[in-house]
Amino acid sequence: MVVPHAADTPPSPARLLPVAVLLWLAGLYLRVPILVAPPLAPFISNDLGLNQTLTGALTTLPILMLAVGAMPGSLAISRLGPRNTLVLAMVIMTLGSAARGLAPEIITLLLASAVMGLGVAMMQPALPALLPRWLQPRHIAMGTAIYMNGMLMGEFVGAGITLPVLMPLTDGSWRMTLLVWSLPALAVAAALFIPKRDLARPLQRAAWLPDWSNPLTLKIGLLLGVSSSMFFGLNAYMGALLEQTGHFEKLSRGLFFYNIAQVFASLIMLKAARRWVGRRTHIMAAAVISVVGTAGAILLTGWWAIASATMMSFASGILLILLVALPPLLSHPGETGRLSAGTFLVGYTVAFTVPMAGGALADFTGDIRHSVLIMIAYGLIVLPLIRTLDLTPARRAQGS
Repeated sequence: MVVPHAADTPPSPARLLPVAVLLWLAGLYLRVPILVAPPLAPFISNDLGLNQTLTGALTTLPILMLAVGAMPGSLAISRLGPRNTLVLAMVIMTLGSAARGLAPEIITLLLASAVMGLGVAMMQPALPALLPRWLQPRHIAMGTAIYMNGMLMGEFVGAGITLPVLMPLTDGSWRMTLLVWSLPALAVAAALFIPKRDLARPLQRAAWLPDWSNPLTLKIGLLLGVSSSMFFGLNAYMGALLEQTGHFEKLSRGLFFYNIAQVFASLIMLKAARRWVGRRTHIMAAAVISVVGTAGAILLTGWWAIASATMMSFASGILLILLVALPPLLSHPGETGRLSAGTFLVGYTVAFTVPMAGGALADFTGDIRHSVLIMIAYGLIVLPLIRTLDLTPARRAQGS
């Protein structure tokens, strides 16, 4: 009788639960450190005397670092392995995030924000690279949905509970609030050493730079840019859009619905990930709805515009998960970190530059709707790439 290899024996739910919890907590810290900055920005600005450009940089600089830091993450994965890279990245993120609360002036604050963004950027390719080592192939889509649910929940709680919950507990101190949000990540980083399971072969030192000859690197990255540029862009310009149409009083509730929509999208993907990931029709549907919802945000007014933007947020959340799940599905474990890093490099470069270009056009024309038109145009240009994606799952050798 052939005794099954340990790596081929289906793990019990009791063994999978700690892995799922750790993936979710790590995912949470992909966004919480970034999204606590906007609600704290007025307090930081008043304390340090920042102008609007520097205040905006508290949020935009970390987003730029998500692109810049993708390659150091890929290098670390190839040398240290995905788990050690994730731990190192979380320590860097925590130190940078906490240092913001200790910064005496703007230069130190921006440097600390850049370090924090570098840590988050290194976490991003480490998580998908870790999935094939902790989970069997049939569980990878679910693992992606779990940590992405944590990430999207981090977007909501970081922006949503900082002012009403944490600020009162810290006597209104933005510095202490940053420390309270940041330091628990060190406990999560330490807990990442608890799981002993490793289903992949021993890590071999491999190439870490993006393989630009692999068409998936550019295609998935450009499509990630559709989801991220529209979500971050409308988040940034919603206030100006509502003010231009005379509905600025709806901004607070509008942003609430807009951001919580991605949480609901991630909850749906927890149930549907195994059936939807790797399906071209689902990627196309989510992308088309994202573009249509963005168009409705400038063609409609008032609550209808907010409803259309919220539809975009929901669809872009699903699109984001569908795309981030592709590298561990379509590549061999040793190549996953490299492919993920390349797609994040492209995707977040787009997420930073397209909304910025839209804002420059709006400044030139005096019509804030033109900032959104740039995002819509980009989405329409990139949509045909979906039909050219090779979605054939990678063949995985036994035990790899």
